[in-house]
Amino acid sequence: MPEDVLSQSEIDALLSAISTGEMSADDFKRDEDAKKVKIYDFKRALRFSKDQVRSLTRIYENFARLLTTYFSAQLRTYVNITVATADQIPYEEYVRSVPNMTILNVIEVPPLEGRMIMEIHPSIAYAMIDRVLGGKGTSINKIENLTEIETRLMTNLFEHTLEHLQEAWSSIAEIDPILSEMEVNPQFLQVATPNETVVVISMNASVGETSGMINICIPHVLLEPIIPKLSAHYWMETNTKVRKPEEVAILQEKIKEAQIELAVELGLTTITIDDFLSLSVGDVIELNSRIDDPLTIKVGKKPKFIGQPGKRNKKMAVQIIDNIEEGEGSNEW
Repeated sequence: MPEDVLSQSEIDALLSAISTGEMSADDFKRDEDAKKVKIYDFKRALRFSKDQVRSLTRIYENFARLLTTYFSAQLRTYVNITVATADQIPYEEYVRSVPNMTILNVIEVPPLEGRMIMEIHPSIAYAMIDRVLGGKGTSINKIENLTEIETRLMTNLFEHTLEHLQEAWSSIAEIDPILSEMEVNPQFLQVATPNETVVVISMNASVGETSGMINICIPHVLLEPIIPKLSAHYWMETNTKVRKPEEVAILQEKIKEAQIELAVELGLTTITIDDFLSLSVGDVIELNSRIDDPLTIKVGKKPKFIGQPGKRNKKMAVQIIDNIEEGEGSNEW
């Protein structure tokens, strides 16, 4: 039962207290005003609306699906990546939540300013590397001792995720992501000021029997130029976009150049399989139509016109004499 709904006995007790003078109506008003006061932490300022965070979540849900397909093909094992949460917190708080030794891919996204971070849990990163090297996908956490070969393999693996990031972002901005560096210690990274608000998209990732988190940290400075595009109103306008007249004209011209199959049906007949197997060059097959009957002209496999046979410039030809209205004849494609 909601807290603001009182039982009948509680209502009777309150009415009795008011009638006896133990409480007054002003006391209720003061309690109600007190409830409206909320504590606001200026260090944890919310600079994105829930609507904008939901739009970012949709983008990274698409990115998670693309990553699932990409890693499944590259690692040849079961991979599943899904968005778990999306939240906005100060950058300082995000850095404190990151383990001291983990995989941190720093991504630049020109023409937008700023950099975002793709944080991969060590267990997931090493399971991926183990699969690339032909193993079963076993995870061993030894981030502090990365060899040059392991570093190069990880860099190559995650560089190819950037084209999928570009595709996921294409609905709101044309970006050209670049993997600028890879770190293992968050203290060495400074992509935003400590108090700047960042959006953190957390994704659950499974590689074979190993599971972990992939977190995306996006600073406010990077999203600031495209914040209007993160509103639901913009997404609705994008989905109902009307094509420009010049685009329609180009599309119509391209359709006119499309090649289609046109066939003229002279007639039909039915024969036995034995007769069919004994056919040879020079045999004559009797059709079920007369020589003066009109011919059916098909576009693809759909009857569209009625015609009559003839010759033009000493070549066999057919003349269209009527249209077949929708519903007449066969409609099979």
